[in-house]
Amino acid sequence: MATINLDTTHDTICAISTPPGIGGIAVIRISGNKAIPIADSIFTSIHPGKTLGNQPANKALFGTIHEQDNIIDEVIATPFRAPHSFTGEDTVEISCHGSLYIQQHIVALLIQQGCRMAEAGEFTRRAFASGRIDLSQAEAVADLIAANTAAAHRLAMNQMRGKFSQRLSQLRNNLLEFVSLIELELDFSEEDVEFADRTRLQDLADNIAHELQQLANSFAIGNAIKNGIPTTIVGETNAGKSTLLNLLAHDEKALVSDIHGTTRDVIEDVIIIGGMQFRLIDTAGIRDTHDTIETMGIERTFDKLRQSDIVIWLIDSTDAPEKIAAMAQRIAPLCAGKHLIAVFNKADLLDKEQTERLTATYDTLPIDADTPLFISAKYNTGIDRLTQRLVAIARTSAGGSGDVIVTNIRHYEALTKALDAIQRVQQGLTTTLSADFIAQDIRECMHYLGEITGEISTNEILGSIFSRFCIGK
Repeated sequence: MATINLDTTHDTICAISTPPGIGGIAVIRISGNKAIPIADSIFTSIHPGKTLGNQPANKALFGTIHEQDNIIDEVIATPFRAPHSFTGEDTVEISCHGSLYIQQHIVALLIQQGCRMAEAGEFTRRAFASGRIDLSQAEAVADLIAANTAAAHRLAMNQMRGKFSQRLSQLRNNLLEFVSLIELELDFSEEDVEFADRTRLQDLADNIAHELQQLANSFAIGNAIKNGIPTTIVGETNAGKSTLLNLLAHDEKALVSDIHGTTRDVIEDVIIIGGMQFRLIDTAGIRDTHDTIETMGIERTFDKLRQSDIVIWLIDSTDAPEKIAAMAQRIAPLCAGKHLIAVFNKADLLDKEQTERLTATYDTLPIDADTPLFISAKYNTGIDRLTQRLVAIARTSAGGSGDVIVTNIRHYEALTKALDAIQRVQQGLTTTLSADFIAQDIRECMHYLGEITGEISTNEILGSIFSRFCIGK
């Protein structure tokens, strides 16, 4: 794993902040206590006498970048003065034309004048070091850049604006008050004085445990939104699963054939519907077979079924009722606690009476799902109702977890450790555990909450986090 140097915040750094490649413009960022004079050394305003040094903060200047008497480019340069910049340091952003030669030449000139190339994530790390943002907000910057759906963008923005941090800060402050009172008791242990109300402390521990459990539980939803909600299509062979996958993906991802058992392995694709990302999984058709390879594929179907949040059970409308019932018996145990969508395919072959008969048959099945949908994957009819159902399920799941949804595995691990600690506090209060042990458990809970926001951190943790950022951010 790459590492970053955590002891070079006195350096002035520079980097190209826009994505690699040729574009209309590129932005080069400079940060540090010499950012403005270094930029001025290669920049000349078109207005005589105006420099970045004597320019008001946050006001752009038009001018040229020069190397001795040679003009490299016409640019716009904007100074930001400490502490009112992203990094909390003096910063200059130079907007130049997107030529790779121009970008690299300007960076080379800045380095000649005393800048150092920024390391991965160093601008954001400096924002953290200066107190402009906490560690969870810094991580949200990377998530915001990587967000490719409206839902992922919303989660990253909430975290970057400090909603998660504010919630954790309140929990830590509550714990700090009580651990201070308990430790005060220890100082007066010989007088047998009790400063902390045990009943109030029990209520506080219960409330904090509830909040931590809620936040930890939200990780499953947050991870799914960030990486795609696992959605598995299951059913008999030749029910139309591969055709449906291709329709939803708008691409020929899976081979379609009338031959039973064509799909023998798992086929996955990520699709975005209504601002939500789904990891769509086509699986081998479920049936009794003596074919070794097909049997292995069916076992993978069951594995994916267990891992999914949403299951689309695709039913061949022409199948006999007893065959449909047998499949329901087979998949029902694996769908417990999941969102199941029952979909009758090949609806183009049904008349009104047959549709009503299938609906009545479905109502008798031992399976927990909403009203079934009727579609024709072959003729692309009814697919919009399926996509609407998918988006509604995804939004309901996300909306039911409050304003804060955890998406980061590091945060999840710290929350579970904090939850373990506060549960020990709960247990200690009911068993008249010694006050010093209760205080230790409260401090441990505070420690893990502080790890999330960076109030408690190590160079190793910071290096691991910021090394994942791109250069220039």
